Amino acid sequence: MDISGRHEEAGEYLMVAAAVHATVGTARLQSVVGMGFATSRNEPTLERTTAVVAEATDELPNPPDGPIVAERGEFYEEPEWEVEQFLGHDFKYVESIAERETVQAAHHAAYAARKLLL
Repeated sequence: MDISGRHEEAGEYLMVAAAVHATVGTARLQSVVGMGFATSRNEPTLERTTAVVAEATDELPNPPDGPIVAERGEFYEEPEWEVEQFLGHDFKYVESIAERETVQAAHHAAYAARKLLL
């Protein structure tokens, strides 16, 4: 998953979270099963950020059978166990090349969706 727009622009916020459900091998993303999106205009906090991510994950056509994966910066580098408590789903930070590629796909999706909404 990835979030675009956690910063203030012209006195407003527009966070767009993109969740990408993908199958991955050990070294690469194999296929995208589905995508889910959610938005928030609230000032970002850990609780609000995890809420928009949980909403995007709930929008996936099929629930993921593995953990939600993100870059450390998305959740202010908080420990995985703390993020997991807010999400209510298994969570971990990126560890493999395939996970990094999946997060990159989510990044492009979130950025593109946010540009459409501006």
